[in-house]
Amino acid sequence: MKRNRRRPDEETTYWLSYSDMMAGLLLTFVLIISFTMLHAKMQYDEKQTELIGKEEELSVRSEELEAERAIVASQKTMLDEQFEKLNAQEKALAEQGEKIAIQEETLREQHELLNKLEALMSEQQQKLDDIIGVRAELVEDLSKEFNNSDLKVSVDETTGAITFDASILFDYNKSVLKPSGKEFLADFLPRYADVLLSPKYKDNISEILIEGHTDTEGSYISNLQLSQRRALAVAEYCLSDNSKILTEDQLEEMRSLISAVGRSYSNPVYDKNGKIDMAASRRVEFLFRLSDEEMVREMIEILSEDQSSSQSSSQSRTQ
Repeated sequence: MKRNRRRPDEETTYWLSYSDMMAGLLLTFVLIISFTMLHAKMQYDEKQTELIGKEEELSVRSEELEAERAIVASQKTMLDEQFEKLNAQEKALAEQGEKIAIQEETLREQHELLNKLEALMSEQQQKLDDIIGVRAELVEDLSKEFNNSDLKVSVDETTGAITFDASILFDYNKSVLKPSGKEFLADFLPRYADVLLSPKYKDNISEILIEGHTDTEGSYISNLQLSQRRALAVAEYCLSDNSKILTEDQLEEMRSLISAVGRSYSNPVYDKNGKIDMAASRRVEFLFRLSDEEMVREMIEILSEDQSSSQSSSQSRTQ
């Protein structure tokens, strides 16, 4: 009986020890698993932190790469611009070479033209000397005629133009001849015609101009109309069929020579201080042109046109 009573106690003790061992083993497994999970969590956090650092590093590297790409693009743009400049410079040098060749050809043409001009001027020198001599004598005779008269006129010592104040002929801003103006013209024109139509000069006279001039007050067109009307009024009084100022022969010759033009205020008179003299600018002028002088003037105009055409042609070549 003692033996049978002890066996249950031993079995009970055995199962208690086994359960304790199993509990301890389970606890050990739990601890191992917990430690493993903790360690895994720590590794995960470390990897996560490392990953974030890598992402930040990649972001920085990406920004640096973009900056380097921008620099490379800028350098490429600069190289392209320099290449274009080089091409432009090469083109400019080529064009410059063409321009130099054209300029050399133009200089040669101008040199030839200059030689022609010199030859023509040499041929016309004697005629010019004759013209100067005729004009000088004509101006001298006009000065003698009018300087000793009561007429208030001035004879230009260089051109022979005769100028008188418009107030003698017209009221201010008017184009109808005053009685005093008619008296003045009746005294002036026969003397003027006697000199210009004398046998000494009449073959040399190609044209006589009656020019009307105004001051600068008002518009150009209104002054042009006024100056034209005044010039025509003088011409009409002197050359009309009812005019008794000139002889029939003088009237016929003067009609073939006289032209009347208005100059508006295109040629005002200045005082000694450089300001426009309004009263002196309101005037009427009688001018003459010589036959040879007209021919020389036309020749010079033709030569000037030829030279201008040559210059225009040369400029068009260089453009």
